[in-house]
Amino acid sequence: MAPTIPDRDAVASASPPGEGESEGAGRARGMETHGIDHIPDSERHGRARDLFGVWAAPNVSYLSLVVGGALILMGLDLWQSLLVIVAGNLLWGLVGLLAVSGPASGTPSEVIMRAMFGTRGNRVNIALTGWFVSVCYLALNWAAASLAAFSLVARFGVHPDAVAKTVIVVAVAAATLAISVYGHATIVRLYLPFTLVLTVVFVVLAGYVLNRADWSYHPAQPLHGTALGAAMAGGLALIASAPLSYNNSADFSRYLPRSTSSASIAWWTALGAFLPSVLFTALGSLAGTAIDMTDPQTALTAILPGWFRPAFLLAVVLGAIANNAMTAYSSGLALMAVGVRIRRSRSVALDGALGVALTLYAVLVSDFLDTVSNMLELMVALLGPSMAVYAADILWRRNRYNGLELSDESRGGRFWYRGGVNWAGATALVAGTAAASLCLSTSFYTGPVARAAGGADLSLPTGIIVSAGVYLLMMRRHRAGAGAGSAG
Repeated sequence: MAPTIPDRDAVASASPPGEGESEGAGRARGMETHGIDHIPDSERHGRARDLFGVWAAPNVSYLSLVVGGALILMGLDLWQSLLVIVAGNLLWGLVGLLAVSGPASGTPSEVIMRAMFGTRGNRVNIALTGWFVSVCYLALNWAAASLAAFSLVARFGVHPDAVAKTVIVVAVAAATLAISVYGHATIVRLYLPFTLVLTVVFVVLAGYVLNRADWSYHPAQPLHGTALGAAMAGGLALIASAPLSYNNSADFSRYLPRSTSSASIAWWTALGAFLPSVLFTALGSLAGTAIDMTDPQTALTAILPGWFRPAFLLAVVLGAIANNAMTAYSSGLALMAVGVRIRRSRSVALDGALGVALTLYAVLVSDFLDTVSNMLELMVALLGPSMAVYAADILWRRNRYNGLELSDESRGGRFWYRGGVNWAGATALVAGTAAASLCLSTSFYTGPVARAAGGADLSLPTGIIVSAGVYLLMMRRHRAGAGAGSAG
């Protein structure tokens, strides 16, 4: 690795003409030209409430229904499931907190985290918690969308073979990547209409589900004692895995003016994700009281009238596109932050191509997605501590970040620390992940602490508390706010 890396502003300014250069400020008339470089004040625009639609659209989703139904399948009754749903979704508050760092620095989360982990150390962190996780989620969401699309074309008498399935997967991915490549302003502009359309479809679905739901539902063999605690802890970890996967919320707030209220940024980000996540995950649990959610798409389609089934399947596809467009956008930024010298639009396309390849392999060849799902269960032990360190740093620095200094990757840069690593962040992340791993309880791995606790998964609170505590303790030797510099 070269000891001195060019300033990202210089890299961004070297983008060839023809990619909507006048749209660097993110106005939705052409491709976004900014990558992970600093957004100057002259190009900032928008309002905090614009973030509501950005975060609502990907969470008005079929996957929320699936997760809600899974809580019932785990043996919880309806009211226990609803309690877990509300509690787990409170983690969106952390996503809102992370979003306030975007306008403060004018850079995405992938750059801001250099303050926590150092210039080199952050590359490793982003490679795991940003890029790798994003590509896995691309494959998972595209697979779900493709299965719905297969069912949709089958309703019109076309039973897709391998070639047709490939065309469908590529078409869904192309629609997703088009939004991601055009970038931030396109996401802001499209996602409120997406939210409205998806909400209408799922409200109609809710009418049919509520007509069948059993509000007094209890499983045939109710859980008690340790077994109940283990199921609720596992359900909490399952729900929390969604907000924990979004430690990149500054990516979507960094174009807001620096003067934008931090409280408003946090509120609209968290509310936009929290409300639909709670409502539609709860709808999945209600569906689980009346139908078999082991095959949710088939079961839900069966209770719908024929005229509405295509709309439901289209909503599944549109929800996955909205979710994955944000994921692909951030995965492109993550690839750049890892050190790959490439324009943002091409980094998105590269990650998209990898996601498509994994999706096709999963859909046409093997149960690869089961492996990916299991891997992501383990990743919660890493994502929770990573987010906790980020949140602790924002509070410790009082959200004072200098985007230009964060963009300096040279040895003499403010965030080079020792050998390019902030050992407080690296140690906190390792310690939090190790502690969380001891408390994990997944379908294929149970840590010693979880076994001693009767299978209860305590990885979420353990990882967050240990990593934040270690980080703040080790950062005491620095003056509070040191390294943040003046606003920039």
